[in-house]
Order: sequence, then structure tokens, then C-alpha cells
Amino acid sequence: MEIRGAGRIARAAVAALRDEAGAITTSDLSVFRNSLEKAAGILLATRTTAVSLPNAVHMVMAPLSGDVPSVDAAREKFFEACDQFIRLSENAVERIGNIGARHIRDGDVVMTHCNSEAALACLIRAHRNGTSFEVFATEVRPRNQGLLTIKTLNDAGIQTSYIVDSAARYFMKDINLVVVGADAVSVNGAVVNKIGTSQIALAAHESRARVMVAAETYKFAPRTILGEYIEIEEREGEEVLPLSVSRKLPRVRVRNPAFDVTPAEYIDLIVTEEGAIPPQMAYIVIRDYLGWHIGEFGKPPENRA
Repeated sequence: MEIRGAGRIARAAVAALRDEAGAITTSDLSVFRNSLEKAAGILLATRTTAVSLPNAVHMVMAPLSGDVPSVDAAREKFFEACDQFIRLSENAVERIGNIGARHIRDGDVVMTHCNSEAALACLIRAHRNGTSFEVFATEVRPRNQGLLTIKTLNDAGIQTSYIVDSAARYFMKDINLVVVGADAVSVNGAVVNKIGTSQIALAAHESRARVMVAAETYKFAPRTILGEYIEIEEREGEEVLPLSVSRKLPRVRVRNPAFDVTPAEYIDLIVTEEGAIPPQMAYIVIRDYLGWHIGEFGKPPENRA
């Protein structure tokens, strides 16, 4: 939780792999590859839901599977892949902001949930373009990521109301547009995002408010093509209830899922750096922009939530 946001996690992982590649001292190409694969495995185990992490690792590791004559050549290709991913990832947020801003209209009241770099880019770009709107931002229990969001909005000069998560339905009657990010997008257009997103999307659907998801293409989940579920991370109960309290309640178990799944039918638009698409077109992104091939998937792992 030191690094929050799927895009930031992906860039941090790639930067860490780049550092590791620079620190490996060997002239044996197989040792070099195995060392990086081991490091990649450690990173992949840290966050189970944000598919930006495995997608980023897949992209930068791909050049190592080709023919390279030496460790120095492999290292150079790896550095280039890492630098390119970080650059494209940062540019993607800006492009999403430019595209998403076009869908925010004068007089809109926008609700956002959690702290999404891409979603905030849409709001900030719209504000800089001169669009007049206001924002309702949720607190995002139990880690209160909403505090980061309202600080960013405040610093950008955007009028914002800060509300508790459970007030989202109460204020939905005033909302025209919901803008959220994503930790993962499945092949059928369903979106995995911070816990509480699905409830907000359901309330928006009921109130006929539009729902726009801002997500880089590397957040789309290729393995869902095979019917594999995205694992939902469940975090420690101490985030919700202090251990000193829970010890006095031996028959109480704290459940703390960090994410939930919003069905595609509650989503109007997914804005990516390649353009805005309906959720039903998620497969096109996986096929044409992520470059995953069916033979790479292998056997889906068990015990998925």
C-alpha cells in the first residue's frame, strides 16, 4: 500500500525490474534470464488483482525470449523495453485525460470513487479546458484513498464535495456522470475496481446517470478470455477493526475485500489511450493492443475468487 493505483504499481514494478537487471553480474545468459524471472515472480505475487502488474511484466520480459547474443545485448533490450513501457504508461494517462474530458459537459455533477490517476486526468483536463462542473468524491474506506483524491482536485481548483461511502446513493439523484478508474477489465467488459464501485454503478444505473471508466489498455485482463476469474484481493481485518477491539469479539470475523466487480451493463464507456469504447469491445483491446496469444495462457490456476 506504499504505492497506490494500478498504473503507478505497474510503473514501479518495471522500474524495479530495470534496477534488478542493472545489478545482475553474470556473463551467463540463462542465469541472467532466470534471475529476472525470479524477480518478476516476486513482484507478481505482491498484488493479485491489478492486472496492470502482470501485463507490464509480460511486456518488458518479452524481448528476453528472443534470440540475443549476450547478456549485454539482453540487458540493453530489456532496458529499452522498460523505458518504453514507463514512457507509454505516463503518456497514456495524459491521452486518456484528453479523451475523457470530452465526455464531461458544462453543468455536470460528477461522482468519483477511489484515487485513480486516469480518472483524475479526465477531470483535471476538462477543468483546464474551461468546462464548468463540480465533483462528489467518496472517502473510500478503510484506507481513505479519497483524501488523496480531494487534495488533487482541490489543488487543481475543482469544486468538490467529500462524502462518506454510504452516502453515494443519497447524492446520486444529483449526479450526471460517474468517473472511476479500473484495476482490471475483463474480456466481457466487466470492471474490477476499488470496493464500493459496483454499488455506485448500480445506483447510477438506477438513476440514469452515465458511468465512464478510465483505464489504460494494459489494465485489460487477457486470461479472462479462457473464463478465468480475476482474483479479488482480501486484505487484513485490522484495516477495518483494530486488533485490540477484534480480540474482544471472538465470534466476529472481519471481511475486507479490496475490490469488487462492476458488470458491463452498468458501464456506458471505457476510455483508453487508444480511444473510447463500449465495454463490449474489451476483447478488441486484448487482441490488438496487448498482443497476447492463446498459446501463452496455459492451464488456468485454481482457487480463484
